Amino acid sequence: MSLLLNERDYAADGNGGVAVVRDGEAMVNEVLFRLTVRRESFPFLPELGSRMGQLRRERPSAWGALARQYAVEALAGLDGVTVTGAAVRREQDGLMVTVELMWQGTALSVTARLEG
Repeated sequence: MSLLLNERDYAADGNGGVAVVRDGEAMVNEVLFRLTVRRESFPFLPELGSRMGQLRRERPSAWGALARQYAVEALAGLDGVTVTGAAVRREQDGLMVTVELMWQGTALSVTARLEG
């Protein structure tokens, strides 16, 4: 069991507390956190997070391959999670990164917004 994050903050449970998640929801929550937090932003956990923010500096033709590479780095050590693909698209308020995963034999797709 872990606490639910929404837009990088804890989500309310509607009863004055913090919502909790279990199993697959917790894993997806952890994946989203690791993909959206900037790598090296935690001094004592420099390997936590991703380099997805660097995509803006690269050619759009390279975004897919780099997004996959950055996702593999960010999710390394997350038990049972394998990155199988990634795609990036530009929107008005930033980039949308979709990462394809395998988790416990189940294919999942996780989409994160990179603002800016």
